[in-house]
Amino acid sequence: MNKAKPYSISKLVVWKAYMSVKANKGTAGVDGESITDFERGLKNNLYKIWNRMSSGSYFPPPVRTVAIPKNDGGQRKLGIPTVSDRIAQMVVKLYLEPLIEPCFHPDSYGYRPGKSAVEAVKVTRQRCWRYDWVLDVDIQGFFDNIDHTLMMRAVRYHTDCPWIILYIERWLQAPAQSEDGTIVKRDRGTPQGGVVSPLLANLFLHYAFDEWMRRTCPNIPFERYADDVIAHCKTKDQAEWLLTMLEKRLSECGLKLHPKKTKIVYCKDDDRQGSYLNEKFDFLGFTFRPRRSKNRWGKYFVNFSPAVSSKAATAMRRTMRQWNLHLRSDKNLDDLSRMFNPILQGWINYYGSFYKSAMYPVFKTLNRTLSRWATRKYKKLRRHRRRATHWLGRIASRQPTLFAHWKLGVRPAAGQ
Repeated sequence: MNKAKPYSISKLVVWKAYMSVKANKGTAGVDGESITDFERGLKNNLYKIWNRMSSGSYFPPPVRTVAIPKNDGGQRKLGIPTVSDRIAQMVVKLYLEPLIEPCFHPDSYGYRPGKSAVEAVKVTRQRCWRYDWVLDVDIQGFFDNIDHTLMMRAVRYHTDCPWIILYIERWLQAPAQSEDGTIVKRDRGTPQGGVVSPLLANLFLHYAFDEWMRRTCPNIPFERYADDVIAHCKTKDQAEWLLTMLEKRLSECGLKLHPKKTKIVYCKDDDRQGSYLNEKFDFLGFTFRPRRSKNRWGKYFVNFSPAVSSKAATAMRRTMRQWNLHLRSDKNLDDLSRMFNPILQGWINYYGSFYKSAMYPVFKTLNRTLSRWATRKYKKLRRHRRRATHWLGRIASRQPTLFAHWKLGVRPAAGQ
């Protein structure tokens, strides 16, 4: 610590913030500086961050705005801070998170230490078995519409540390730089992509939604992952009442529900009679809907369960196409498995947590692509896709762990 500085910020925390940002990787901000570039003058660059934050003279640069496509055909705008700014934000997060994390609701799962999306999906599945109805909540443009006054009121409730308050205010007000270089001032929202933004978003919704639910409808359980919310109701009337009340509550907080994506869903299964307009919903990459299952005695029944969503499966296929496997004839199978197994295993670990067989069509597509690769790689297999599939199948029998999806039994076979 330096007694001459108005704010006491640990240099060790700045170092930890840098290590965390480095581990998360990420692209360059408006200054075009990558982490590799930053590390060329690492000691001096970290000192500048500490010195400016400790003296109160740190001002965040504009956030680089990048538009990425959404599954519904629209675009989501990500705000990418510079490497230095990400480190500065991480410093604040490392100080602030321990103060507010213990206050958060146990059913808030997004961007929290010790919580996961799989855990949220598991709890959602169990509650769908106990409650007949669901309110699938979609908050329209949440990150872009956070009220700064309400946000800072929540921050001040949990800390009186002047430099944390100062820098959060500056980050909220920092302008955005569009892809064409235009500078856009911001009086609402926090950029999706900022290091401190998920923590602030959780804090905002803790008071806008979680605490309101606890006070207003304590008998309606919910799961929230950032701004994705599922609430469980015993009756359709209760779901309709909650929808009306929630519209009013979010309006008080400067937010509104998406009119098309927010919907009431009937969790239909063998024990629930009748039907309803909506009998499925998506949550965290999974589609919940009635599915045919087999119990321990081999008897089939219908239950309301999650499996990988069609949107997630499409995204996986899109990623696999970007690999251009059929053009990698300079590689052998061992090379390909080393290159892509970490991604495949990640998909399996997440989407295979529930109803694993729903992923099989995606991996069969990959097997066909590998067969196509073999026809370009080896002369004896050219123009013989069936022969290439048999050849690949024999390898899969001898080396079933070569590719992550082969371990599931999804191996090349004639007719795939």
